[in-house]
Amino acid sequence: MAEPDGMLVIFHWRRDPNTYAIKVEFPMASQSPWTGGWYTGLPVTSPDEWAADFASRLALELDTGLVRRSRRMIRDGYVLLDVHDAPDSWPDGFFINPVALLDLELSASPDDLEKAYSILGSLPASVSPPVSKVGAGLARAGMDVTIPRQLIVEARLACWLQAYVDNARGEPFVGQAAASWEDEQRTIARLDLVHIQPGVPSEVRDALVRLVVCEVAEAGALRVVTAVDDPELHGLGFRPANGGGLALHTRSTEPPSASCSIFAIAASPNESSKEAGAR
Repeated sequence: MAEPDGMLVIFHWRRDPNTYAIKVEFPMASQSPWTGGWYTGLPVTSPDEWAADFASRLALELDTGLVRRSRRMIRDGYVLLDVHDAPDSWPDGFFINPVALLDLELSASPDDLEKAYSILGSLPASVSPPVSKVGAGLARAGMDVTIPRQLIVEARLACWLQAYVDNARGEPFVGQAAASWEDEQRTIARLDLVHIQPGVPSEVRDALVRLVVCEVAEAGALRVVTAVDDPELHGLGFRPANGGGLALHTRSTEPPSASCSIFAIAASPNESSKEAGAR
């Protein structure tokens, strides 16, 4: 979409219900939009070549978390992403990633869990599902992994994330969050568990919740519900739901009365540790 000072590239990302856009300046020289290292300033010979290079760069940015890390602004029914000076997805000094499904050589992310459930479903009834070692690092750190392990057995786990200190050892583990699917259509996800260890900054917990919402939204969830009793979830966009608990709509363009964007609001600082589980 052309504008006076540039163009808007409008796109969908995976199964995320939002329509996204980024603003791109009109090229002022016959150079590739790739930047960084030896890529910078490479010549292009046609608009089609420039567009192909831009598409390749955008694909790489999307695969490395562009949608998750960008600032957001609602505009004409789509979510305009500001890619400049975007904050990190988690606090400095920590790292968050999916829990590894060690026995299956997969991870507890939505795409890999689909493969895991297919493998587990093909096992004979006499064979126990290989989940006993999943989340072992979290368990050794004193965290309760009962709920996500059971959700794997039930083929309902949507994602399971772990937080740890960002160092060469990847330890100690300091937090976790897990979500499950509420309906067969997988349009509603439930935040079952969020926990950080004592003394860990509350920003780590907030990042765990935000990334869980990102994971399930990209897998097609339209709404995230929870019975986790944590007042900080209100600061992340969750609102009281009919029938009890809290809910958050994953469409950033939902009216404010229905939901507040989890991606645009920072939670109030709170250093207390929270642990809750709900089924």
